[in-house]
Amino acid sequence: MILEEEKSLITGNIHGLKASQVRRLESLKNRKPFPNRIISIEVARTLCELSRELEKQVGIIVDRRGHIVNVCVGDAKSIPMPSIEKKVLNKLSEYRLIHTHLHQNGGLDQEDLSYLAINRLDLVSAIEVDEKGLPRRIHYAHLLPANRDGETWRIYPPTTVYDLPEDFLEMMNALEEEFERNREVVRPNLKGDNAILIHVSPQPLAVIEDSVAELKELCRSAGVKVLDIVIQRRPPDAKYVMGQGKLREVLIKALQFGADMLVFDQNLSPSQVKALSDYTDLKILDRTQVILDIFAQHAVTREGKIQVELAQLKYLLPFLGIKQTALSRLTGGIGGRGPGETKLEIDRRRARDRISQLEEEIRELGKRRELRRQVRTVRDVPTVAIVGYTNAGKSTLLNNLTNSSVVAEDFLFATLHPVSRRLRFPREREVIIIDTVGFIRNLPKDLLSAFRTTFEEIMDADLLLHVLDVSSNDVEEKHDTVVKLLKDLELDSKPRINVLNKIDKSDPNVVEGLVKQYDGVPVCALNPSTFKPLLERMELILWGENVLTKSGVCY
Repeated sequence: MILEEEKSLITGNIHGLKASQVRRLESLKNRKPFPNRIISIEVARTLCELSRELEKQVGIIVDRRGHIVNVCVGDAKSIPMPSIEKKVLNKLSEYRLIHTHLHQNGGLDQEDLSYLAINRLDLVSAIEVDEKGLPRRIHYAHLLPANRDGETWRIYPPTTVYDLPEDFLEMMNALEEEFERNREVVRPNLKGDNAILIHVSPQPLAVIEDSVAELKELCRSAGVKVLDIVIQRRPPDAKYVMGQGKLREVLIKALQFGADMLVFDQNLSPSQVKALSDYTDLKILDRTQVILDIFAQHAVTREGKIQVELAQLKYLLPFLGIKQTALSRLTGGIGGRGPGETKLEIDRRRARDRISQLEEEIRELGKRRELRRQVRTVRDVPTVAIVGYTNAGKSTLLNNLTNSSVVAEDFLFATLHPVSRRLRFPREREVIIIDTVGFIRNLPKDLLSAFRTTFEEIMDADLLLHVLDVSSNDVEEKHDTVVKLLKDLELDSKPRINVLNKIDKSDPNVVEGLVKQYDGVPVCALNPSTFKPLLERMELILWGENVLTKSGVCY
């Protein structure tokens, strides 16, 4: 059965009905199918007779073949809408709702149109019932593909059940073909994961735009195509995050554009995930899940995989008690990839046991790192850690400083585990330079704690190189985010050089201002000829002198 109420054909307000009335309602399922009409004349008459006799609204759910699959009974003014399980994502559900109105001029209301949008119905219709229990006018509407006018549905002029068109199936097939054509025109190449991004907060618009731009970049790094961005400036709703009217608009956009997931630019609570999953069959993701998915895709070492699985389990532990269908949409694919994927739907006790086991493994890995750090300490080799916002150019700087080939891609979180390389200075001096995982605003606490062994490398560093992307519009906010996280890790007291990277992509006047503001050293990580001032500053801090050769700094 396609409906949640599988045991009974009749749903809604059936208390107090006579047995004969229930039998008449149930007998509707035996009526001859009417695939080519919205509703047959005989069924329309029966609905109106029953509705006037009961003084209640009566409705039916009809499938694409014309079979009545559900009968619902309401009160005099409304009707409870049964929950429909959609067959295929991003397609019309292949069901239509027809119900009665007991008062004249009873056209389609906002509840009807909301139900049409939420359930992606083929069509919704309301039949006016006269005082004798006969059908008067019939109103009907269906959703529209994306269009220049921005219309979301078409409401037809009222007519009579006798004048309804005889080509309903042809109309639906043509409508679905139009949906497909428009998706290709509006958003071509829809293979893979396709999302609508949603931000809900009362923050200033400039702050919201920066946050959404970063979420869009996170989605790109995770392999998700962003089809549209929806911003609502209001305090988040405790249940649906956004207002229900706005959520309805988003669901219509998802159908029009071919989106299969909604990505929220905030962290969702288990109750919000459950409410949204009950409201729509689209996959629901939040900012943390996208970050976790990027980590899962980029984890290649044993330590990285352990840390990803630990972060996944800690994040999903509160969700294990919610409805199974919501959890199944939460996991698997984007937002649920990685070594922990097969363990995400285990019970809480086993999840906690697994978390304890992973934390013990991470402690053991931390001990091994401690031994390696002790060896470096005995040899009296200074350690320099490269820190900064994700995708600021840290790995590129390491590669060109040390002539290495660490993976450096134009994606967020391309580096997940510490990478150490040697850098030689004049007079046979050398340092160990460590590339670390990038920071990001609103970094989840569980993620921060799961990767503590990574940050332990920074704790023993003698010097921090804070790489800033000066071509970014929100460089100051990113600087403050990194400084705050360093403070949270109790690393803010360490010597630090602000390295102003990507000067080749920035206005020289802007760079000059940032140099003064942050006492920074401007470089282009792709051009080693710009490194001389940086190396001089590093030598001065590490050894207390500025050592130059006749030909410049050697490295």
